[in-house]
Amino acid sequence: MLSAVKTFELHPDEWPRLRDIRLKALLDSAHAFGGTYEAESRFDEEKWRSEFAKQAFLVASVNGHDAAMMYVENLVGDFGATCWIGGCWSDPNFRGVGLMRAMFDYVDTESKNRSWQVQGLGVWQDNFSAIAAYEKLGFISMGDPQPSSRQPGKFYQRMIRKTESN
Repeated sequence: MLSAVKTFELHPDEWPRLRDIRLKALLDSAHAFGGTYEAESRFDEEKWRSEFAKQAFLVASVNGHDAAMMYVENLVGDFGATCWIGGCWSDPNFRGVGLMRAMFDYVDTESKNRSWQVQGLGVWQDNFSAIAAYEKLGFISMGDPQPSSRQPGKFYQRMIRKTESN
């Protein structure tokens, strides 16, 4: 079914699309994110557009339905990371069809041109299914769990992945 999955990068004029999938992700899996539905549902157009200045937003769709998202932020990070992956989510109705793999294939294709060769991310240390999914994509746990600045009392595990072109 991977052939039905299409991955693309959103542009600032597509901010309503970003808003819709992000809010859907927060409603479905609030426990997985640092942000909250209550806060982000109050963002106005200007705030949503401003997010595009900081990071690239990827969406994977299945037969025209936006089914997964993530963002990529260029930075110099821990363990040699050249970018940070965040906001990863897939619609439960479409899990298991290769959405995350398709988005990371897009990252790999763009890696040299966009300095995305070493990807870092943080995942809650008790989110075992996400950790397993990231490991299948080639991520490796690095360092000790870190305390969250957004959710006091919670800890996240840093993970690193290098593109195959490295």
